[in-house]
Amino acid sequence: MKTFNKKLFFLVISFISLFVLNSFAQENQKTKIYVIKIFDEIGPSSWRTTKNGLNQATELNADIVLIHLNTYGGLVDAADSIRTALLNFPKPTWVFIDNNAASAGALISIACDSIYMRKGANIGAATVVTQTQEAAPDKYQSYMRSMMRSTAQAQGRDPRIAEAMVDPDVFIDGIVDSGKVLTFTTEEAIANNYCDGEAESIEEIIKKNNITDYEIISQEITWLDKFIGFLINPVVSGLLIMLIIGGIYFEMQTPGIGFALLVSILAALLYFAPLYIEGLANNWEILIFILGIGLLALEIFVIPGFGIAGISGIILIISGLTLSLVDNSGLVMPDGEYTPVARSFALVVLSILIALVGSFYISSKLIKVRVGGSTIGLSEELRSEDGYSASEDSYKELIGKTGVALTILRPSGKIEIDGEQYDATAQIGYIEKDENVKVVAYENMQLIVRRA
Repeated sequence: MKTFNKKLFFLVISFISLFVLNSFAQENQKTKIYVIKIFDEIGPSSWRTTKNGLNQATELNADIVLIHLNTYGGLVDAADSIRTALLNFPKPTWVFIDNNAASAGALISIACDSIYMRKGANIGAATVVTQTQEAAPDKYQSYMRSMMRSTAQAQGRDPRIAEAMVDPDVFIDGIVDSGKVLTFTTEEAIANNYCDGEAESIEEIIKKNNITDYEIISQEITWLDKFIGFLINPVVSGLLIMLIIGGIYFEMQTPGIGFALLVSILAALLYFAPLYIEGLANNWEILIFILGIGLLALEIFVIPGFGIAGISGIILIISGLTLSLVDNSGLVMPDGEYTPVARSFALVVLSILIALVGSFYISSKLIKVRVGGSTIGLSEELRSEDGYSASEDSYKELIGKTGVALTILRPSGKIEIDGEQYDATAQIGYIEKDENVKVVAYENMQLIVRRA
């Protein structure tokens, strides 16, 4: 019996000790406030920063996430992704508007549970604009109005005010006249429940919420994060597409594997790798791009003329590049909004066109080729009176002779005549290896040949 009483006594003492220690730990536990800083244009990079920040806040069991915001806006699809993530985040989210929350920044701000603004700050002006800063067509405005309304409703704010930040036709008595897009100052935002208080610092916001024992954890951006964020910028993606297409074009103009192909491969790696890491580029999207390159090469080097294989290759290349830029599920967008796909398609096609035009121009400066009845290239001639060697006469004597192609001429390559090797350029199209050729001209240190 005594043994039982001792055990019971120790159990009670242990329970009380654990209860006291746990209560003491809870009373002395600091409030963790995780800060995500967005001071740039809203785009893929800022979406990546926010997504990673929310994941890190969850891992650290942060009590509050605070977005330190100063932006004039940016891409609607990136802003939509950020606002959706904030609305679905299980812990309280605050935003500190450090001067500006315009356009996409306004959407992100009203997605947060609490809004704080610096004196003299602004929130609003969320009309969707084109790259020329003109108002986009109404279907884009309609989608933005809907997002602003639903976001405001989700956070208990007046949806009409949110809509007026997009649509100049919205009239709210005493707040905004028809014909003007709504933008609030700090004082106006407080008066209309679009700001929970004025503050000059994060510490002041914390003080306003009566939090005395806290820990601020600022998101750390590594060099790898910055590099990936740089690569997924639409401008950089467009430049990489130009290098991919330009490299392929120049590789087709020269025999063997050279520098142009290496540039194209490196650009493709820099294009797809960060998008794959971010979960945008799926395996099948990369595969259809590679398949498109293969079909295009098959059409150029194996199948005469240009038909189904070449057209299919172009379609697959464009599709692979386009779909890798968007957060899609197969051929379907999760929210049914295909504006990001249209924007990515326009970026890809424009980049390819610029790459091809630029490649044609550069190529014309490097070599003079006669295609059909027209001449592409430099108009200068290498004349003996200008100091050039007269040994070209021996090459001109080859005009009319026949030989064999030692490499593929696409259009340049090597041929053999009477046991001697020469550099040559196909007059029209390309010439396969081992085909018989005939020299028809000599221009700028190059023999011009056609199929014999």
